[in-house]
Amino acid sequence: MTAAVTGTDTPAPSLVRDALTVLQPGFEGTEAPEWLLRQLAEGLGAVALFARNIESPAQLAALTAQLRAVRPDVLVAADEEGGDVTRLEARGGSSFPGNLALGAVDDVKLTRAVAAELGRRLAECGVNLNWAPSADVNSDPDNPVIGVRSFGADPDLVARNTAAYVEGLQSAGVAACVKHFPGHGDTAVDSHHDMPRIDVDVATLHSRELVPFRAALAAGSKVVMSAHILVPALDPELPATLSPAALTGLLRAPRERGGLGHGGLIVTDGMEMQAIAATYGIERGTVLALVAGADAICVGGGLADEETVLALRDAIVAAVESGELPRERLADAAERVRDLAAWAAAQRPGAAEGTAPGSTAAAPGEAFGTASEVGLEAARRALRITRTDAFAPLESAPYVAAFTPVANIAVGEDTPWGVAAELERLLPGTETGTYRAAEEAEAAPEAPEAPAPEAPEVAAQVLAAAGERRIVAVVRDVHRHAWMSEALAGVVAARPDTVVVEMGVPQAPPAGALHLATHGAARVCGEAAAEAIVSAR
Repeated sequence: MTAAVTGTDTPAPSLVRDALTVLQPGFEGTEAPEWLLRQLAEGLGAVALFARNIESPAQLAALTAQLRAVRPDVLVAADEEGGDVTRLEARGGSSFPGNLALGAVDDVKLTRAVAAELGRRLAECGVNLNWAPSADVNSDPDNPVIGVRSFGADPDLVARNTAAYVEGLQSAGVAACVKHFPGHGDTAVDSHHDMPRIDVDVATLHSRELVPFRAALAAGSKVVMSAHILVPALDPELPATLSPAALTGLLRAPRERGGLGHGGLIVTDGMEMQAIAATYGIERGTVLALVAGADAICVGGGLADEETVLALRDAIVAAVESGELPRERLADAAERVRDLAAWAAAQRPGAAEGTAPGSTAAAPGEAFGTASEVGLEAARRALRITRTDAFAPLESAPYVAAFTPVANIAVGEDTPWGVAAELERLLPGTETGTYRAAEEAEAAPEAPEAPAPEAPEVAAQVLAAAGERRIVAVVRDVHRHAWMSEALAGVVAARPDTVVVEMGVPQAPPAGALHLATHGAARVCGEAAAEAIVSAR
C-alpha cells in the first residue's frame, strides 16, 4: 500500500484532501468496503457504481445510504444511459430504450419524459450523478462504440434531444453529464482499446460535433465528460482529455471568444481505457488531465481498489509539490466538485438516506421501477417495420436465431438482449439458438467451448435447428459484420418467410419477409418487437 502523504494545513482544504476530492473511483461488491469508507472520511469526493455493485433497488439504496453515513455530500455516479448501456438493469435489460430509439421518434417531450423517469429511479436509489447522455453525432455508421448510444447522425436532431434529456434528468435532481467531448461519433476506433483520431477541421467540429454540446450547456447540463480521442485540428499531440486546447481553450473559453463557456464540472472518461493507459499510464494521465482543465477523474471500471486511489492521490500531490500542477488549479477543480455536490444535496432536502423525496425504495429482489410505461411507449414508437408480399402471420411458436456479435466494453457481454424471451411469453414453445461465426469468436473475451463455424455453416446450422418452424433472425449492426450479413442472406434465401429483427443501427437494407428495426437492444425494444411480430397481419 502506498504510504500516506501529508500536506501543510491551511484555512483552505488540505492538498491531500483536494487530491482525493477530484477522484471518482469504483470498487468491487454490493456493500462499501472498509477502505472506501475510510477514503470518504479523508476527503474522497465521489464514488462510481457499476453493474457489479447493483443487485436491486433496496440493495442500491442501502449502499448509497452507507456511503452518505460517512460523507453526506458524496457524489454517487453511475453510467446509466438506458438502452444498451445499463447498470441498474444489467441483469435483465433496460426498461428504457436508448438514444437512437429516442432519436428515431424525435419527440423531445418523450425524450424528456424518459430521462425524467430514469432520473427518478436513480434518485430513488441515491444516485445523484449520471454519466449520460451521449451527445455524440454518429456520423460514422461503422462506429464500434457509439452507434445506438447516439441520438443519430443529424447534429440538430441530436442537439434538441440531448437538451431535452438533460432537462428531464436534472428535473429529477440527478446531474447530467454529456459526453464524449468534443465528439466521439466520427471514428471507427473504440477508445477502450486504442486512440481514435478524428481528422476534421475546426469549422466541421463547430457545425457538427459541438452543436449538441452547445445545446446541452444551454439546457443547463452540470457536467461534461471528455473523450480520449485525438483531434489534430485542436491539438496534434494530446487527446482531448489531456489537452489544454480542448478543455480550457474550447470547452471552458467564453462564447464570445469562440468557446463553449462551460462553467460546471469537467470529468474524464475512464482513465484505465487503453487510449490513455497504454500511452501515458493512469497516474501520468491523471496529472495531465487536471493540468489541461479536467476537474474530476473517472477510474474504477477495471481498476477498483484502494491501491489505485492512493496511487492517483499521491501522483496528484507530487505534481503539485513539483510545480507541474499549480495548486490553484487543483483547488479550483476540487471546488467545482464541491459545488456540484452542494447542488445535488440541495435537490433532496429532508430525504432519508438512499431515497428521493416522496419515494420508497423497492423490496429486495424487486425490479427497478415497474410503475411507468414511458419506456415501453418509446420503444413501440421507435419501431420501423417493412413488409414484403412473402410475409405471412406467425400462427405458432417460431425458432429464434440470435446472430451475436461481441459487445463493446461499454455495453458488456452480460446484459441480455433479443426477442426470444418476449416471444416465448407470447408464443409458448418458442426456442432460440445463439450463433457467432469464427471471425467474431476470435474477438470474444472468452474462447468458445468448440470451434466456431464459418458464415455459410452458421446459415446451415440455423436452417437445421429450425426445421419446419418459422425463423425469426435477430441481428445487431449487421452492416458492420460481414459474417452476419452472409449468414443472414443464406437463411433468407432458403427461407424467404424469415422475420428479421435489427437491434443495432439499421444501416443495411431491410431483409426478410418482415423486417423490424428497433434502434437498440434494450429489453423494452425486444418486448415491442415481439408484440409487433405476433400482431403483424
